[in-house]
Amino acid sequence: MIERVDSGIRGLDTIMYGGFLRGAVTILEGEPGTGKTTVGLQFLAEGAIRSGEAGIFITFEQLPEQIYADAASFGWDLRALETRNLIRIVSMEPDVLFEQMRQPGGLFERLTNQLNCRRIVIDSISLFRVSADPEQARASVYTIRNILRKLNLTSLLIREYSGYESQYAPFENNVCDGIIRLSLQPHMEKYRKRTIEVLKMRGTRIMEGEHHFTFTREGIHVIPALSMAEEKMISATADMLTTGIEGLDELLGGGLPRGSVFMIDTNSKANHRYLVMSMFVERLKAGDHTVSLMTSSSTIQGMTEISNLFGVSLEDAIRSKQSFFIEHYRKPVPEGFETSILNVGGLEGEEYEAAFEEWFRPIFLHGKEKGKGWFFYFDVNTVVSERGKAFVLRFYADIAVKCRMAGITVVAHANFTELGAETSSFLERSSDGVIRTWVDGKYQYLQVTKSPTGRMSAPRIIENVDARPFIRLV
Repeated sequence: MIERVDSGIRGLDTIMYGGFLRGAVTILEGEPGTGKTTVGLQFLAEGAIRSGEAGIFITFEQLPEQIYADAASFGWDLRALETRNLIRIVSMEPDVLFEQMRQPGGLFERLTNQLNCRRIVIDSISLFRVSADPEQARASVYTIRNILRKLNLTSLLIREYSGYESQYAPFENNVCDGIIRLSLQPHMEKYRKRTIEVLKMRGTRIMEGEHHFTFTREGIHVIPALSMAEEKMISATADMLTTGIEGLDELLGGGLPRGSVFMIDTNSKANHRYLVMSMFVERLKAGDHTVSLMTSSSTIQGMTEISNLFGVSLEDAIRSKQSFFIEHYRKPVPEGFETSILNVGGLEGEEYEAAFEEWFRPIFLHGKEKGKGWFFYFDVNTVVSERGKAFVLRFYADIAVKCRMAGITVVAHANFTELGAETSSFLERSSDGVIRTWVDGKYQYLQVTKSPTGRMSAPRIIENVDARPFIRLV
Protein backbone atom coordinates (compact mmCIF):
# COMPACT_ATOMS: atom_id res chain seq x y z
CA MET A 1 0.00 0.00 0.00
CA ILE A 2 1.31 3.47 -0.92
CA GLU A 3 1.93 5.60 2.18
CA ARG A 4 1.20 9.31 1.91
CA VAL A 5 2.88 12.13 3.82
CA ASP A 6 0.85 15.22 4.71
CA SER A 7 2.64 18.31 3.40
CA GLY A 8 1.22 20.45 6.20
CA ILE A 9 0.21 23.04 3.60
CA ARG A 10 -3.51 23.53 3.11
CA GLY A 11 -4.46 22.89 -0.52
CA LEU A 12 -1.13 21.39 -1.60
CA ASP A 13 -2.15 17.86 -0.68
CA THR A 14 -5.31 18.34 -2.76
CA ILE A 15 -3.17 19.12 -5.81
CA MET A 16 -1.15 15.93 -5.19
CA TYR A 17 -4.25 13.83 -4.43
CA GLY A 18 -3.23 13.08 -0.87
CA GLY A 19 0.28 14.40 -0.29
CA PHE A 20 3.86 13.30 -0.91
CA LEU A 21 4.75 9.64 -1.25
CA ARG A 22 6.74 8.40 1.72
CA GLY A 23 10.45 8.58 0.94
CA ALA A 24 10.06 10.77 -2.18
CA VAL A 25 12.82 13.25 -2.98
CA THR A 26 11.27 16.45 -4.38
CA ILE A 27 12.86 19.56 -5.87
CA LEU A 28 11.27 22.78 -4.58
CA GLU A 29 12.35 25.51 -6.99
CA GLY A 30 11.66 29.19 -7.51
CA GLU A 31 13.23 32.60 -7.78
CA PRO A 32 14.33 34.46 -4.63
CA GLY A 33 11.39 35.72 -2.56
CA THR A 34 8.83 33.23 -3.85
CA GLY A 35 8.44 31.42 -0.49
CA LYS A 36 10.62 28.32 -0.84
CA THR A 37 12.07 28.49 2.67
CA THR A 38 8.62 29.02 4.17
CA VAL A 39 7.28 25.94 2.37
CA GLY A 40 10.19 23.92 3.73
CA LEU A 41 9.71 25.16 7.29
CA GLN A 42 5.95 24.53 7.16
CA PHE A 43 6.53 21.01 5.85
CA LEU A 44 8.76 20.26 8.85
CA ALA A 45 6.91 22.22 11.56
CA GLU A 46 3.43 20.94 10.70
CA GLY A 47 4.78 17.41 10.29
CA ALA A 48 6.20 17.59 13.80
CA ILE A 49 3.11 19.22 15.33
CA ARG A 50 0.38 17.22 13.58
CA SER A 51 2.03 13.86 12.98
CA GLY A 52 4.87 13.74 15.49
CA GLU A 53 7.36 13.22 12.65
CA ALA A 54 10.83 14.54 13.37
CA GLY A 55 12.56 16.63 10.71
CA ILE A 56 15.86 18.32 9.93
CA PHE A 57 16.33 21.67 8.22
CA ILE A 58 19.82 22.00 6.72
CA THR A 59 20.81 25.49 5.62
CA PHE A 60 23.98 26.51 3.84
CA GLU A 61 23.56 30.28 3.93
CA GLN A 62 21.34 31.32 6.85
CA LEU A 63 22.08 31.26 10.57
CA PRO A 64 19.75 29.24 12.82
CA GLU A 65 18.60 32.45 14.58
CA GLN A 66 17.16 33.76 11.31
CA ILE A 67 15.35 30.46 10.71
CA TYR A 68 13.86 30.57 14.21
CA ALA A 69 12.65 34.13 13.65
CA ASP A 70 11.13 33.36 10.23
CA ALA A 71 9.26 30.36 11.66
CA ALA A 72 8.04 32.29 14.70
CA SER A 73 6.30 34.83 12.45
CA PHE A 74 3.93 32.03 11.42
CA GLY A 75 3.50 30.64 14.93
CA TRP A 76 5.98 27.76 14.72
CA ASP A 77 8.16 27.59 17.84
CA LEU A 78 11.11 25.64 16.49
CA ARG A 79 13.09 25.93 19.73
CA ALA A 80 10.28 24.20 21.62
CA LEU A 81 10.13 21.49 18.98
CA GLU A 82 13.90 21.05 19.27
CA THR A 83 13.63 20.40 23.00
CA ARG A 84 11.19 17.57 22.15
CA ASN A 85 13.62 16.13 19.56
CA LEU A 86 11.17 16.85 16.75
CA ILE A 87 13.21 19.48 14.87
CA ARG A 88 16.87 20.19 14.23
CA ILE A 89 18.22 23.29 12.46
CA VAL A 90 21.70 22.58 11.10
CA SER A 91 23.93 25.17 9.42
CA MET A 92 26.96 23.83 7.51
CA GLU A 93 28.88 24.07 4.25
CA PRO A 94 27.73 21.99 1.24
CA ASP A 95 30.97 20.01 1.04
CA VAL A 96 30.78 19.19 4.76
CA LEU A 97 27.22 17.90 4.37
CA PHE A 98 28.22 15.80 1.37
CA GLU A 99 31.19 14.33 3.23
CA GLN A 100 29.14 13.53 6.33
CA MET A 101 26.30 11.96 4.33
CA ARG A 102 28.74 9.63 2.55
CA GLN A 103 30.50 8.61 5.76
CA PRO A 104 29.01 5.51 7.47
CA GLY A 105 28.29 6.41 11.06
CA GLY A 106 28.99 10.09 10.35
CA LEU A 107 27.24 13.13 11.75
CA PHE A 108 24.33 12.94 9.31
CA GLU A 109 23.55 9.29 10.02
CA ARG A 110 23.89 9.76 13.80
CA LEU A 111 21.58 12.78 13.73
CA THR A 112 18.85 11.07 11.69
CA ASN A 113 19.00 8.00 13.94
CA GLN A 114 18.95 10.08 17.12
CA LEU A 115 15.79 11.90 16.05
CA ASN A 116 14.18 8.98 14.24
CA CYS A 117 14.03 11.53 11.41
CA ARG A 118 11.27 11.14 8.79
CA ARG A 119 11.47 14.49 6.92
CA ILE A 120 14.31 16.68 5.71
CA VAL A 121 14.74 20.01 3.91
CA ILE A 122 18.04 21.08 2.34
CA ASP A 123 18.36 24.80 1.49
CA SER A 124 19.72 24.99 -1.13
CA ILE A 125 21.26 22.43 -3.45
CA SER A 126 22.01 25.20 -5.98
CA LEU A 127 25.29 25.78 -4.11
CA PHE A 128 26.57 22.45 -5.34
CA ARG A 129 26.73 24.06 -8.78
CA VAL A 130 28.82 26.91 -7.44
CA SER A 131 31.32 24.75 -5.56
CA ALA A 132 31.92 22.08 -8.21
CA ASP A 133 32.16 21.47 -11.95
CA PRO A 134 28.94 20.28 -13.66
CA GLU A 135 29.82 16.58 -13.62
CA GLN A 136 30.84 16.66 -9.97
CA ALA A 137 27.73 18.64 -9.05
CA ARG A 138 25.51 16.12 -10.82
CA ALA A 139 27.25 13.22 -9.07
CA SER A 140 26.82 14.96 -5.70
CA VAL A 141 23.07 15.49 -6.12
CA TYR A 142 22.65 11.94 -7.42
CA THR A 143 24.48 10.56 -4.37
CA ILE A 144 22.45 12.72 -1.97
CA ARG A 145 19.23 11.50 -3.57
CA ASN A 146 20.26 7.85 -3.17
CA ILE A 147 21.17 8.33 0.49
CA LEU A 148 17.88 10.07 1.24
CA ARG A 149 15.97 7.28 -0.49
CA LYS A 150 17.94 4.62 1.38
CA LEU A 151 17.03 6.26 4.70
CA ASN A 152 13.39 6.58 3.53
CA LEU A 153 13.38 10.31 4.26
CA THR A 154 10.64 12.36 2.63
CA SER A 155 12.75 15.23 1.34
CA LEU A 156 12.49 18.73 -0.10
CA LEU A 157 15.61 19.94 -1.90
CA ILE A 158 15.36 23.70 -2.41
CA ARG A 159 16.79 25.00 -5.67
CA GLU A 160 17.08 28.52 -7.05
CA TYR A 161 15.25 28.80 -10.35
CA SER A 162 15.44 31.42 -13.07
CA GLY A 163 13.16 31.88 -16.06
CA TYR A 164 16.24 31.71 -18.26
CA GLU A 165 16.37 27.97 -17.49
CA SER A 166 13.06 27.30 -19.23
CA GLN A 167 14.85 26.22 -22.41
CA TYR A 168 16.45 23.20 -20.77
CA ALA A 169 15.88 20.86 -17.85
CA PRO A 170 18.39 21.22 -14.97
CA PHE A 171 20.06 17.93 -14.10
CA GLU A 172 18.66 18.04 -10.54
CA ASN A 173 15.12 17.78 -11.92
CA ASN A 174 15.96 14.63 -13.85
CA VAL A 175 17.24 12.63 -10.90
CA CYS A 176 14.54 13.48 -8.33
CA ASP A 177 11.02 12.11 -7.87
CA GLY A 178 9.12 15.38 -8.01
CA ILE A 179 9.35 19.03 -8.97
CA ILE A 180 7.34 21.84 -7.38
CA ARG A 181 7.81 25.36 -8.73
CA LEU A 182 6.91 28.60 -6.95
CA SER A 183 6.45 31.78 -9.00
CA LEU A 184 5.67 35.45 -8.51
CA GLN A 185 3.94 36.95 -11.54
CA PRO A 186 2.24 40.21 -12.62
CA HIS A 187 -1.49 40.25 -11.93
CA MET A 188 -4.13 42.79 -13.00
CA GLU A 189 -1.47 45.40 -13.85
CA LYS A 190 -1.03 46.77 -10.33
CA TYR A 191 -0.62 43.55 -8.39
CA ARG A 192 1.42 40.37 -8.32
CA LYS A 193 0.23 36.82 -7.77
CA ARG A 194 2.00 33.90 -6.18
CA THR A 195 1.56 30.53 -7.88
CA ILE A 196 2.60 26.97 -7.20
CA GLU A 197 2.78 24.23 -9.82
CA VAL A 198 3.56 20.54 -9.42
CA LEU A 199 5.47 19.83 -12.60
CA LYS A 200 6.31 16.22 -11.82
CA MET A 201 5.53 13.70 -9.08
CA ARG A 202 6.30 10.05 -9.63
CA GLY A 203 3.72 7.55 -8.46
CA THR A 204 0.77 9.90 -8.00
CA ARG A 205 -1.74 11.92 -9.96
CA ILE A 206 -1.43 15.69 -9.86
CA MET A 207 -3.73 18.59 -10.67
CA GLU A 208 -2.12 20.13 -13.72
CA GLY A 209 -1.40 23.83 -14.05
CA GLU A 210 -0.62 26.75 -11.77
CA HIS A 211 -2.47 27.28 -8.52
CA HIS A 212 -2.56 30.47 -6.47
CA PHE A 213 -1.18 30.58 -2.95
CA THR A 214 -1.02 33.20 -0.27
CA PHE A 215 0.75 33.83 3.03
CA THR A 216 -1.49 33.74 6.10
CA ARG A 217 -0.72 34.02 9.80
CA GLU A 218 -0.56 30.21 9.92
CA GLY A 219 1.73 29.86 6.90
CA ILE A 220 1.13 29.19 3.23
CA HIS A 221 -2.37 28.44 1.94
CA VAL A 222 -2.75 27.00 -1.57
CA ILE A 223 -6.02 27.58 -3.45
CA PRO A 224 -6.42 24.84 -6.07
CA ALA A 225 -7.40 26.15 -9.49
CA LEU A 226 -10.96 25.76 -10.81
CA SER A 227 -12.41 26.19 -7.33
CA MET A 228 -15.41 28.43 -6.63
CA ALA A 229 -17.85 29.11 -3.82
CA GLU A 230 -19.83 25.97 -3.03
CA GLU A 231 -23.60 25.76 -3.35
CA LYS A 232 -24.49 23.43 -0.48
CA MET A 233 -28.28 23.51 -0.72
CA ILE A 234 -28.41 20.99 -3.56
CA SER A 235 -25.28 18.96 -2.98
CA ALA A 236 -25.81 18.36 0.72
CA THR A 237 -29.20 16.69 0.44
CA ALA A 238 -29.62 15.50 -3.14
CA ASP A 239 -29.96 11.97 -4.40
CA MET A 240 -27.11 11.64 -6.91
CA LEU A 241 -28.05 10.14 -10.29
CA THR A 242 -25.32 8.39 -12.23
CA THR A 243 -24.68 9.62 -15.76
CA GLY A 244 -23.50 6.14 -16.74
CA ILE A 245 -20.05 7.58 -17.47
CA GLU A 246 -17.69 6.85 -14.60
CA GLY A 247 -15.31 9.73 -15.30
CA LEU A 248 -18.15 12.26 -15.56
CA ASP A 249 -19.69 11.06 -12.28
CA GLU A 250 -16.29 11.61 -10.70
CA LEU A 251 -16.09 15.18 -12.00
CA LEU A 252 -19.63 15.87 -10.75
CA GLY A 253 -18.96 14.52 -7.29
CA GLY A 254 -21.14 11.43 -7.74
CA GLY A 255 -23.47 12.32 -10.60
CA LEU A 256 -26.39 14.66 -11.28
CA PRO A 257 -28.23 15.77 -8.14
CA ARG A 258 -31.88 14.80 -8.48
CA GLY A 259 -33.97 17.88 -9.18
CA SER A 260 -31.06 19.86 -10.59
CA VAL A 261 -30.89 21.63 -13.96
CA PHE A 262 -27.80 21.03 -16.08
CA MET A 263 -26.81 22.55 -19.41
CA ILE A 264 -24.59 20.81 -21.99
CA ASP A 265 -22.77 23.40 -24.11
CA THR A 266 -21.27 22.11 -27.36
CA ASN A 267 -19.50 23.67 -30.30
CA SER A 268 -20.58 22.88 -33.86
CA LYS A 269 -18.12 19.99 -34.24
CA ALA A 270 -18.75 18.21 -30.95
CA ASN A 271 -20.83 15.03 -30.74
CA HIS A 272 -22.94 15.02 -27.60
CA ARG A 273 -25.31 12.18 -28.57
CA TYR A 274 -23.72 9.38 -26.52
CA LEU A 275 -23.22 11.73 -23.60
CA VAL A 276 -26.95 12.50 -23.45
CA MET A 277 -28.06 8.98 -24.28
CA SER A 278 -26.00 7.52 -21.48
CA MET A 279 -27.83 9.78 -18.99
CA PHE A 280 -31.16 8.99 -20.66
CA VAL A 281 -30.89 5.19 -20.55
CA GLU A 282 -29.59 5.25 -16.97
CA ARG A 283 -32.83 6.91 -15.94
CA LEU A 284 -34.86 4.28 -17.79
CA LYS A 285 -32.87 1.48 -16.18
CA ALA A 286 -33.51 3.03 -12.76
CA GLY A 287 -37.27 3.04 -13.44
CA ASP A 288 -37.59 6.82 -13.81
CA HIS A 289 -39.89 8.45 -16.37
CA THR A 290 -38.42 10.54 -19.18
CA VAL A 291 -39.52 13.41 -21.40
CA SER A 292 -37.43 14.35 -24.44
CA LEU A 293 -37.80 17.52 -26.48
CA MET A 294 -36.74 16.29 -29.92
CA THR A 295 -34.49 18.06 -32.43
CA SER A 296 -35.14 18.37 -36.16
CA SER A 297 -32.77 15.47 -36.85
CA SER A 298 -33.67 13.16 -33.96
CA THR A 299 -36.28 10.42 -34.31
CA ILE A 300 -37.79 7.86 -31.99
CA GLN A 301 -36.43 5.17 -34.28
CA GLY A 302 -32.92 6.59 -33.98
CA MET A 303 -33.18 6.83 -30.20
CA THR A 304 -34.51 3.28 -30.08
CA GLU A 305 -31.47 1.97 -31.96
CA ILE A 306 -29.01 3.74 -29.66
CA SER A 307 -30.96 2.63 -26.58
CA ASN A 308 -30.67 -0.95 -27.80
CA LEU A 309 -26.89 -0.51 -27.98
CA PHE A 310 -27.03 0.44 -24.30
CA GLY A 311 -29.09 -2.66 -23.54
CA VAL A 312 -32.38 -0.84 -22.96
CA SER A 313 -35.63 -1.24 -24.94
CA LEU A 314 -37.03 2.23 -25.57
CA GLU A 315 -40.05 0.67 -27.29
CA ASP A 316 -40.96 -1.15 -24.07
CA ALA A 317 -40.53 2.07 -22.11
CA ILE A 318 -42.89 3.92 -24.47
CA ARG A 319 -45.54 1.18 -24.39
CA SER A 320 -45.44 1.13 -20.58
CA LYS A 321 -45.88 4.93 -20.47
CA GLN A 322 -42.41 5.45 -19.04
CA SER A 323 -41.01 7.59 -21.86
CA PHE A 324 -42.58 10.63 -23.58
CA PHE A 325 -41.61 13.07 -26.34
CA ILE A 326 -42.24 16.65 -27.50
CA GLU A 327 -42.06 17.27 -31.24
CA HIS A 328 -41.92 20.48 -33.28
CA TYR A 329 -41.86 18.70 -36.64
CA ARG A 330 -44.12 16.34 -38.58
CA LYS A 331 -42.32 13.00 -38.50
CA PRO A 332 -43.53 9.44 -38.92
CA VAL A 333 -44.77 8.06 -35.60
CA PRO A 334 -44.56 4.31 -34.89
CA GLU A 335 -47.98 2.75 -34.50
CA GLY A 336 -49.20 2.74 -30.92
CA PHE A 337 -46.87 5.53 -29.80
CA GLU A 338 -49.17 8.47 -30.64
CA THR A 339 -50.32 9.18 -27.08
CA SER A 340 -46.71 9.42 -25.88
CA ILE A 341 -45.92 12.33 -28.21
CA LEU A 342 -46.95 15.97 -27.89
CA ASN A 343 -46.66 17.84 -31.19
CA VAL A 344 -46.36 21.58 -30.65
CA GLY A 345 -45.61 22.54 -34.24
CA GLY A 346 -47.54 25.61 -35.33
CA LEU A 347 -48.66 26.58 -31.83
CA GLU A 348 -48.20 30.17 -30.72
CA GLY A 349 -46.33 31.09 -27.56
CA GLU A 350 -49.15 30.95 -25.02
CA GLU A 351 -50.74 27.98 -26.77
CA TYR A 352 -47.40 26.21 -26.68
CA GLU A 353 -47.02 26.62 -22.93
CA ALA A 354 -50.68 25.77 -22.27
CA ALA A 355 -50.49 22.62 -24.40
CA PHE A 356 -47.36 21.52 -22.58
CA GLU A 357 -48.95 22.04 -19.16
CA GLU A 358 -52.19 20.29 -20.16
CA TRP A 359 -50.35 17.31 -21.64
CA PHE A 360 -47.56 16.93 -19.11
CA ARG A 361 -49.26 17.51 -15.76
CA PRO A 362 -51.47 14.34 -15.78
CA ILE A 363 -48.62 12.02 -16.79
CA PHE A 364 -46.30 13.65 -14.27
CA LEU A 365 -48.79 13.24 -11.43
CA HIS A 366 -49.43 9.65 -12.46
CA GLY A 367 -45.71 8.91 -12.30
CA LYS A 368 -45.32 10.66 -8.95
CA GLU A 369 -48.15 8.58 -7.50
CA LYS A 370 -46.10 5.48 -8.37
CA GLY A 371 -43.04 6.94 -6.68
CA LYS A 372 -41.13 7.38 -9.93
CA GLY A 373 -38.61 10.12 -10.63
CA TRP A 374 -38.53 12.22 -13.80
CA PHE A 375 -35.80 13.13 -16.28
CA PHE A 376 -36.37 15.89 -18.86
CA TYR A 377 -34.07 16.34 -21.86
CA PHE A 378 -34.52 19.78 -23.43
CA ASP A 379 -32.94 20.88 -26.73
CA VAL A 380 -32.60 24.66 -26.46
CA ASN A 381 -31.35 25.17 -30.01
CA THR A 382 -34.54 23.62 -31.41
CA VAL A 383 -36.80 25.92 -29.40
CA VAL A 384 -34.72 28.97 -30.37
CA SER A 385 -34.93 28.12 -34.06
CA GLU A 386 -38.70 27.59 -33.84
CA ARG A 387 -39.70 30.20 -31.24
CA GLY A 388 -36.90 32.74 -30.98
CA LYS A 389 -34.56 33.71 -28.17
CA ALA A 390 -37.07 35.81 -26.21
CA PHE A 391 -39.47 32.87 -25.93
CA VAL A 392 -36.82 30.32 -25.00
CA LEU A 393 -35.43 32.53 -22.25
CA ARG A 394 -38.83 32.89 -20.62
CA PHE A 395 -39.81 29.26 -21.22
CA TYR A 396 -36.48 27.82 -20.04
CA ALA A 397 -36.48 29.88 -16.85
CA ASP A 398 -40.07 28.79 -16.12
CA ILE A 399 -39.29 25.14 -16.84
CA ALA A 400 -36.17 25.27 -14.65
CA VAL A 401 -38.07 26.65 -11.66
CA LYS A 402 -41.03 24.26 -11.99
CA CYS A 403 -38.82 21.21 -12.47
CA ARG A 404 -36.69 22.04 -9.44
CA MET A 405 -39.83 22.42 -7.32
CA ALA A 406 -41.16 19.10 -8.60
CA GLY A 407 -37.83 17.25 -8.21
CA ILE A 408 -37.47 16.71 -11.98
CA THR A 409 -33.90 16.43 -13.21
CA VAL A 410 -33.29 18.48 -16.35
CA VAL A 411 -30.47 18.15 -18.87
CA ALA A 412 -30.61 20.75 -21.63
CA HIS A 413 -28.42 21.17 -24.70
CA ALA A 414 -27.33 24.39 -26.38
CA ASN A 415 -24.53 25.87 -28.44
CA PHE A 416 -23.53 28.94 -26.46
CA THR A 417 -21.39 30.30 -29.28
CA GLU A 418 -24.30 30.31 -31.74
CA LEU A 419 -26.75 31.73 -29.19
CA GLY A 420 -24.53 34.70 -28.32
CA ALA A 421 -23.10 35.99 -25.07
CA GLU A 422 -26.27 37.52 -23.59
CA THR A 423 -28.50 34.48 -24.13
CA SER A 424 -25.78 32.05 -23.09
CA SER A 425 -25.09 33.99 -19.91
CA PHE A 426 -28.77 33.85 -18.97
CA LEU A 427 -28.99 30.11 -19.62
CA GLU A 428 -25.86 29.50 -17.56
CA ARG A 429 -27.20 31.56 -14.65
CA SER A 430 -30.51 29.69 -14.79
CA SER A 431 -28.77 26.30 -14.60
CA ASP A 432 -27.26 24.57 -11.58
CA GLY A 433 -24.45 23.13 -13.65
CA VAL A 434 -22.80 23.41 -17.06
CA ILE A 435 -20.98 20.61 -18.90
CA ARG A 436 -19.01 21.92 -21.84
CA THR A 437 -17.77 19.71 -24.66
CA TRP A 438 -15.89 20.88 -27.74
CA VAL A 439 -13.60 19.72 -30.53
CA ASP A 440 -10.14 21.21 -30.86
CA GLY A 441 -7.98 19.76 -33.59
CA LYS A 442 -8.28 15.96 -33.56
CA TYR A 443 -9.66 15.61 -30.04
CA GLN A 444 -12.98 16.21 -28.30
CA TYR A 445 -12.81 17.60 -24.78
CA LEU A 446 -15.20 17.81 -21.84
CA GLN A 447 -15.12 20.13 -18.85
CA VAL A 448 -17.53 20.78 -16.00
CA THR A 449 -17.47 24.59 -15.88
CA LYS A 450 -20.20 24.98 -13.25
CA SER A 451 -21.61 22.55 -10.70
CA PRO A 452 -23.77 22.59 -7.55
CA THR A 453 -20.70 21.60 -5.52
CA GLY A 454 -19.01 24.80 -6.64
CA ARG A 455 -16.10 23.06 -8.35
CA MET A 456 -15.00 23.29 -11.94
CA SER A 457 -12.96 20.50 -13.47
CA ALA A 458 -9.88 20.41 -15.60
CA PRO A 459 -10.60 19.53 -19.25
CA ARG A 460 -10.72 15.81 -20.05
CA ILE A 461 -10.34 14.14 -23.44
CA ILE A 462 -13.33 12.08 -24.64
CA GLU A 463 -12.11 8.72 -25.91
CA ASN A 464 -14.29 6.37 -27.96
CA VAL A 465 -14.44 2.82 -26.60
CA ASP A 466 -16.19 -0.35 -27.73
CA ALA A 467 -17.95 -1.13 -24.46
CA ARG A 468 -20.91 0.76 -22.98
CA PRO A 469 -21.27 3.72 -22.58
CA PHE A 470 -18.96 3.90 -25.66
CA ILE A 471 -17.06 6.94 -24.36
CA ARG A 472 -14.78 7.54 -21.43
CA LEU A 473 -12.96 10.54 -20.05
CA VAL A 474 -9.19 10.52 -19.95
